Amino acid sequence: MTRKLVAIVAGLAFWIAIALVAGLVIRATWPEYVSVAPTMAFTLSMKIARLAIGAIATVAAGFVSARIAHSLSAGLIPGILLLIFFIPEHVMLWDKFPIWYHLWFLLTLVPFTYMGTLMARRRADTQTNRSQ
Repeated sequence: MTRKLVAIVAGLAFWIAIALVAGLVIRATWPEYVSVAPTMAFTLSMKIARLAIGAIATVAAGFVSARIAHSLSAGLIPGILLLIFFIPEHVMLWDKFPIWYHLWFLLTLVPFTYMGTLMARRRADTQTNRSQ
């Protein structure tokens, strides 16, 4: 149980770290992004970049959680928690983004953590096969 909890916290921490670092990189390298960020008047390419960051962070969260806990459920729980956390956030931002943006972000959280979990499982199987 403790291992699963640590794994879930680590997965969420990785999600936050990736999102923060990627956000800093975008702000440092994309002046147009910085200029529209306060009003969230993002262009299509900016929205896609934000969704890509979320996707990468979400897959990583599932991967890290599953690698630490060696458990499918531990890999999925970060996605479920992110969904629970982000639903109210997206409700508050509903008029700032098109519906496809909200749906893509919210509906991929659990599947992308599952994808990360499968990647972790595949990697562990590969390492086990190499050591035999």
